[in-house]
Amino acid sequence: MTVRSVPLCLGLAVALACAGKVTAQETSGSTTAKTGTGASKAGTKAATAPKDNADKAEKAGTKKAATSGKIEKATFGGGCFWCLEAVFEKIPGVKNVVSGYSGGTVQNPSYEEVSTGETGHAEVVRIEFDPELVTYEKLLDVFWACHDPTTLNSQGPDFGTQYRSVVFYHDDKQKVAAEKSAKKLTTARTYDSPIVTELVPEAPFFVAEAYHQDYYRKHRTAPYCRMNIAPKLKKLKLK
Repeated sequence: MTVRSVPLCLGLAVALACAGKVTAQETSGSTTAKTGTGASKAGTKAATAPKDNADKAEKAGTKKAATSGKIEKATFGGGCFWCLEAVFEKIPGVKNVVSGYSGGTVQNPSYEEVSTGETGHAEVVRIEFDPELVTYEKLLDVFWACHDPTTLNSQGPDFGTQYRSVVFYHDDKQKVAAEKSAKKLTTARTYDSPIVTELVPEAPFFVAEAYHQDYYRKHRTAPYCRMNIAPKLKKLKLK
């Protein structure tokens, strides 16, 4: 098993800033996620983060959402969370994006555990947005556009159940919107193959390790970022 490569220069920073594995959980809703064997990300990523709740405060401080106005949440999985995070951070009205894990059975999972494909968790992003500035429907449009919802348990070079396409809806309104959106794309024959995206209730969310947060912004020139994330952002800009 191999995992995505973290630049060597990141090693010292990870050792200093990520002395422990960050875990944070939000526990409203539940779901039964698909499990199975899954291969890890293309490339190598040897960085590890030991479990240590002392880093929880540091993690929470890395991304602070605006508190003014009404803030709602959305949770999406569509391949590597680095990719989704970079895309949604560009959307006006989005106040905060955090990479994490959701949909599985293991409490406080580490990246290495999720990468085995045996935890049931998917790599996801938890988005906080101002509905007066951007609607949930618009976020769904971005979600569909920034990944391939017809490939089962894979996106680009990444494959395994942890990379499945999934919408974790937070309430009935989001559920209806997601179902309507998926049906619209199916009716319009937007894709040559059927959409395989899971539409399931919100599940416990666990914040990923600190070195995963804002990854593209910190490592724009890394090979994975240049080959996989930059094209997504270019496509978003054109749209």
